Amino acid sequence: MSRIAQKSSVKPAPGLSAREGIVSHTLTKSPATTMLDRAVDAARDALIACQNAKGYWLFELEADSTIPAEYIMMMHFLDEIDDSLQRKLAHHLRAHQSAHGGWPLYHGGDFNMSCSVKAYYALKLAGDDPQAPHMARARAAILTRGGAARANVFTRIALALFGQLPWRGVPYIPVEIMLLPRWFPFHLDKVSYWSRTVMVPLFILCTRKPLAKNPRQIGIRELFTIAPEEEHHYFRDALKQGGLLARAFLLLDRVGRMIDPLVPARIRERATRRAEQWVLERLNGEDGLGAIFPAMVNALEAMTILGYSNDDPRRATAKRALQKLLVVGPSSAYCQPCVSPVWDTALAALGMQEAGCAPSSAAATRALDWLRSVQILDEPGDWRVNRPGLAGGGWAFQFANGHYPDLDDTAVVAWAMHQAPNSGEYAASLHRALDWLVGMQSRNGGFASFDADNTHYSLNKIPFADHGALLDPPTSDVTARVATALARVGRPQDKPALQRAIHYLRREQEADGSWFGRWGTNYIYGTWSVLTALAQAGVDRDDPALRKAVEWLSKRQNADGGWGESNDSYAHPGAGGASTPFQTAWALLGLLAAGEAASESVRRGVDHLLRTQSGDGLWSDPHFTAPGFPRVFYLKYHGYSGYFPLWALATYRTLTRHGTTH
Repeated sequence: MSRIAQKSSVKPAPGLSAREGIVSHTLTKSPATTMLDRAVDAARDALIACQNAKGYWLFELEADSTIPAEYIMMMHFLDEIDDSLQRKLAHHLRAHQSAHGGWPLYHGGDFNMSCSVKAYYALKLAGDDPQAPHMARARAAILTRGGAARANVFTRIALALFGQLPWRGVPYIPVEIMLLPRWFPFHLDKVSYWSRTVMVPLFILCTRKPLAKNPRQIGIRELFTIAPEEEHHYFRDALKQGGLLARAFLLLDRVGRMIDPLVPARIRERATRRAEQWVLERLNGEDGLGAIFPAMVNALEAMTILGYSNDDPRRATAKRALQKLLVVGPSSAYCQPCVSPVWDTALAALGMQEAGCAPSSAAATRALDWLRSVQILDEPGDWRVNRPGLAGGGWAFQFANGHYPDLDDTAVVAWAMHQAPNSGEYAASLHRALDWLVGMQSRNGGFASFDADNTHYSLNKIPFADHGALLDPPTSDVTARVATALARVGRPQDKPALQRAIHYLRREQEADGSWFGRWGTNYIYGTWSVLTALAQAGVDRDDPALRKAVEWLSKRQNADGGWGESNDSYAHPGAGGASTPFQTAWALLGLLAAGEAASESVRRGVDHLLRTQSGDGLWSDPHFTAPGFPRVFYLKYHGYSGYFPLWALATYRTLTRHGTTH
C-alpha cells in the first residue's frame, strides 16, 4: 500500500519514492538575487527535493471518483474485501460529492451520471445507509436525470456483472471478435491501445456473463426510474448521437444476440483461449495490463472467472499491480488510473535545464540517465502491427509498458536529451527515438499518441463506443511535440516528416487562432504546444498563423494576469476559467516561443506566477489539468503546478537576462 507524501498540491506519488529514498539538496542563495531569481530557485529546490534517488520524478495522478468506486466494486466482485481500505475509499467518495448531489468528472464540474451511479453503488457496498442524507441527495440527483439506465456502456456492463440490469442493456461483444480477420469492419488492430487492453478481457466477461460474488447481496434497483428488466431504451443516447450508422450497428448487435446460441462450443473455446493468451502476453508484471486501471481490473476479473486461483502467480501479480496504484492516507484513500514517471521526469528535466545552474543540471542529468535505462527497444510492441519493419526506440508513460510506448513521451525525452550539455552521451538513444517517431507518422502528416493511422472513425458509432474515445487519431499537441523534437535535432533525413507535420498543424488551426489540446486542457495547451513547434521549426514570427495565435492568447488573459480554461471547453469551446499556475505557464511558454518576452501580457503573466507561488516554492491549485478522454474522463497531474511554472519563469529569465527583471 502507499501513502500520501506531503500536503502540497504538487504531490510526489507514494510508494516507490518513499521506499527507495529521496534526493535532497541544500542550496545557498545570494542576497542580491531578484524576486524572479528567488522564485526560480525556490521552485527548483522544491522539485529537486522530490526527485527519487534513481533519478526519476513521480507525482500523484488523480482521476474522478469513478476509479476509487470501481476499486470498491472490484473487491465485492471478487469477495476480497479489505475493510480498512474500503473505509478510506468511501471517505474519499463522500468528500468529493458535489452540491448538486452527484459526482462530477473534475473539480467544479457538472453532475455526471455514470460517475454518480458508481459512487453511490460503491458507498452502498461499503455499508452506507441508503437513507443517510448524502445517499438520499445522490439518489435524488440520479433519478431526476433519468436514472441509472442513462449511464454509459462501461457502467452498465459493471451493473450487469452485479446482476443489476439485464445483459441486453449492454452491447453484444462476444469473445469471437478475437477471431475476426483484419479486413472485417471491426478488428482489434483498428482501435486504440487503451481500447484493446480494456476490451479483450471484457470480451471474456461479457461472453461468460459471471455474477459478482457480492457477499452482502447489495443492489441498487432504487436508482432506476423504470425497473431495469422492463427498460427498453438503454441505447437511446447512442441512437440520438450516432444517426443512421449507429442504427445499423445496433441492428447488427441484435442479429449477433440472435445467433449467439448457435456458436459452436469449440469456436467459443478457441476464441476464449486466444483472448486469454493475448492478455497473458501483455500482462506486464506488476505494472499491469496496459498499465491502466480499467484494463487491469478487467484482466484480474477475467482471470478469476477462467479459474485462476488466488495463489496463481499471474493472478497474484495482477492484483499487486492494482494495489500499487493506491494512494492511502491516515483516513482517506483513492486509486490512481495509472502512474506517470516518464512524463513527469522528462518535463521536470526540461524545467531543470532551463533553470541553468549546477544543481538543476545535475538533477536533469540524473533524470536523463534514468530515462535512458527505460527506453523501449526490442519489445514486441503492438505498434509493429501497422509498422512491421519499424525498430523500437520509444518510451512508455509508465514505469513499464513495453507493448505501448507513446509518441508524446518519446518526443519530450528526445527534446531533453538533445538539449542536455552532455547530449553526446545520449546520442544512440536519441537517434533510435527519432527513427521510431518518424516511422510512426500518419498519412495526413500528423502524429497520434500510440498508433499510426488509427482513424477508422466509423467505429466511434458502434454501441460500445458511446464514450467517443475508441480511436487514437493524430492530434495537434502530439504532432507539435514531435515536430519540436525533429526541428531541434535537425537531422537532414527528418526534414520531409517535419514539413508534413508543420503542414498538418497549419490545417488544424482553429478559426480564432488557437489549437485544440487533446491531452491537456485545452486550447491554451494546444496553442502553447504548436507555437513552440513553429518557433523551433524556424517559422517567421510575423507568420499570420503565429500572429493570430499570439493575439488569441493575449485576449484570453484574465484580469489577474494569469490564464485559465475550464474542462467545460471540451463541450463548449471558448469556456474560460479561473487562472491556474499550469495554464498560465503554458500561455507564457507559448508567447515566449513566439518572441513576446517584452510584451505586457508576458510581464503580467510572470507577475501572476510570482504573486501566487506558495511558501514551499511550488504552486497550489485544485483544478484538473488534462483530459484522459474529452467529455468522459479527466486527470489532475499533481506535478503540473510545479515543473511548468518553473519552466516558464526560468525561460523568461533566460530571455530577459539583460533586459527587464523583477
